[in-house]
Amino acid sequence: LQRSDGSHTCGGSILNENFILTAAHCVVVGNGIEAYPPHYFQVRLGSVQRTVGGTLLKLKRIIVNKTYGNFLNDVALLEVETPIVWTKNVQPIEMADTEVPSGEDVIVSGWGRLYTGGPIPHHLQYNTLKALSTQECGTAINMGYDSLICLAHEQENGVCNGDSGGPATYQGKLVGVAGFVVGGCGTSNPDGYAKVYFHRQWIEENMAK
Repeated sequence: LQRSDGSHTCGGSILNENFILTAAHCVVVGNGIEAYPPHYFQVRLGSVQRTVGGTLLKLKRIIVNKTYGNFLNDVALLEVETPIVWTKNVQPIEMADTEVPSGEDVIVSGWGRLYTGGPIPHHLQYNTLKALSTQECGTAINMGYDSLICLAHEQENGVCNGDSGGPATYQGKLVGVAGFVVGGCGTSNPDGYAKVYFHRQWIEENMAK
């Protein structure tokens, strides 16, 4: 997801030919739940390079989860102006229909900063993090909510600014949307992701409207 001037904003995941899932905080004005107008943004598909390659599409509509706030329910749908064309590098991802067991490896990816205040990479980065249970997340960062999936990582690892809205995948399915870090990037705290399984009904209902 880019601003219309081409600067990088956030990641996202293609769900079908019309919709991309991202984080609400990527598209809202200030601390509210009102989205910026769709023409503020564009999406780049099918390239691992942040600024070149692939296809650029305009947005028709942005749907923000009305219950977004306090780092929770941080999901939004982007409806593209023209249907997405599938290629070798542009494919939809299936949403998870179960919880991720604690301790399992989850793959995250994005163009976020390599460390706090650091550079934004040109090429897409990925990393393997470990899923925590809701209880473990509550213990670690006091955020034990069913709507969240927390992902643990080594120090100097994890997500950072610019990764928001991007995917966490488990066994090839989308399980999380990058939401927040606690205490800055690369601390020993787990990172917070909106749990796709929890939000699946909202996502499906709003794609059908």
